[in-house]
Amino acid sequence: MAFFLPFDLAALGAPEETAPLPERLVAGTPIHRTWNFETLPDGALFAGVWESTPGAWRVEYEEWEFCSFLEGVSVLHEDGKAPVRLAAGDSFVLRPGFKGVWEVLETTRKLYVIRLI
Repeated sequence: MAFFLPFDLAALGAPEETAPLPERLVAGTPIHRTWNFETLPDGALFAGVWESTPGAWRVEYEEWEFCSFLEGVSVLHEDGKAPVRLAAGDSFVLRPGFKGVWEVLETTRKLYVIRLI
């Protein structure tokens, strides 16, 4: 087993394509593409690249996630809080319990690390 795993963005390969559940869709017809690079043997941690086309959907986080935007523009609308505009170069953590709407204004691509709690 190799102990160094580079994220080679030029060689992503074929992504897994998904979409928000119909009951969570707020606007548009966003398509999500995920290139998962790493999953720990216990299945509790994932890392890779995620991308979405424009649209908006409700989210409810039960996991912890670190995100770093590579491209695009999104707005996070946390319930009861002011919206936060995010773009390439922005990094942040979403903690378990985050609820709101994820809105993609311009196709967004991010690096992620997710820890299931």
